[in-house]
Amino acid sequence: MPSNVQAVQDKPGAHLWRDIALYTLVRIALVGAVTAILVLFDLPLLVSVAIAVVVGFPLGLLLFRRLNDRVTAGLADRYAERDRLRAELRGDEPDED
Repeated sequence: MPSNVQAVQDKPGAHLWRDIALYTLVRIALVGAVTAILVLFDLPLLVSVAIAVVVGFPLGLLLFRRLNDRVTAGLADRYAERDRLRAELRGDEPDED
């Protein structure tokens, strides 16, 4: 594999949109699974969905921590690149971080 392709794949934000879509889908699936379990216990559907949203989203942060970290790192990388480009357009000196 060429080194420039490997460098792109190693960057945190290289697959940002794929990671965001996957993270969204698994969290929605988790809410659906919690809803289905609650409906099996004869709770009304609307109540089950409300409880699943309240329980499922924090649970998703715990269960899918690595995917959440990848999305967060990718977004931070994207925002840093945007800020760098804006500073360059303004003519500011680049930061040496």
